[in-house]
Amino acid sequence: MIRLSLALALAALAVPALAAAKEPSQASISGPGFSKTLTLKAKDFDNFSGSKLAELTEASGFFPSAVGQSPNPMLPGRPAGKLGPRYTIVWTVPATTTHRVRQDLYPYARGGAVTYTRPEQPIFDTRTRGGWYRNPMLKETLVGIGLPAHAPQGSSGTGYALPLGIGIPVLLAGAAGIALLARRRRARPDSGRPEVALD
Repeated sequence: MIRLSLALALAALAVPALAAAKEPSQASISGPGFSKTLTLKAKDFDNFSGSKLAELTEASGFFPSAVGQSPNPMLPGRPAGKLGPRYTIVWTVPATTTHRVRQDLYPYARGGAVTYTRPEQPIFDTRTRGGWYRNPMLKETLVGIGLPAHAPQGSSGTGYALPLGIGIPVLLAGAAGIALLARRRRARPDSGRPEVALD
């Protein structure tokens, strides 16, 4: 009887530690408009609740996409419409082995920010459920930790950006080069003389 009571007491003490171990210790965000990766870290798990990292963990749908949740809040598939530029969150999750879970992030998607987690990524002693998740509050959370309020100019849906000061001159120069080549092809050689572009 004493042994059983001791075992139950030890099990009760182990539950909070197990729950804390499931919290991500770090989130690293990269994407267009960033000169370097934006990183959030948990200073200690005792104060995890209420931290910026905890807020992002909840708003991004990390838990339902990683280990599942009931009722299931995940979308049935990719949301319709333009998703805008793609960012990436790499979650660091401490356990017996440290796991890193990648989550694609679309802060400026029509209808509200969404995330996508690829299924079958290793986490704890299982693998991620994966899927699409939408939360209208996610964009506000991201802006609060450093993302721009609006999509960076020149960014595409694949998550890459063309610098504004360089992109336009390069495009104009390319168009002029194509036009010049087209004119030269239309010109005919005359008595063995070099081709001359005709205006």
